Amino acid sequence: MAAPDSPASPRVRERPLSPHLQVYKRQVQMMTSITHRATGMVLAVGALAMVWGLGALAAGRGPWTEFVACVGSPLGKVVLFGFTWALAYHLINGIRHLVQDAGHGFAIPDFIRSSWISVIGSVVLVVLAWVVVLARWGQA
Repeated sequence: MAAPDSPASPRVRERPLSPHLQVYKRQVQMMTSITHRATGMVLAVGALAMVWGLGALAAGRGPWTEFVACVGSPLGKVVLFGFTWALAYHLINGIRHLVQDAGHGFAIPDFIRSSWISVIGSVVLVVLAWVVVLARWGQA
């Protein structure tokens, strides 16, 4: 007689399927977790762009002028704004994770509140940062 889990067994063992996004209702906690991971990837790509900028700065006036023209274009400004938001969100949500790692904020109302604080706080932080930057550049 064959063992129940052997390939020769006539009965197929059904394994449970892991629930996924189709099963769960979208909640702010789930979306902040997904967004945190996505902003981490955006920051990794942005770090490569910063290396490009530093390399252009070290290479001299010509490459630096090309880099500034790229970053100063309308598309470049949109990318910079997105990078700034990714940085602010990842920072604030990372602090939220550190607080939770310390054992605080696990009650559902606290968890929802801290999720919204991450989202709203990142938007406020980016707006403030860009107001300062544009005022410094004389464009505000």
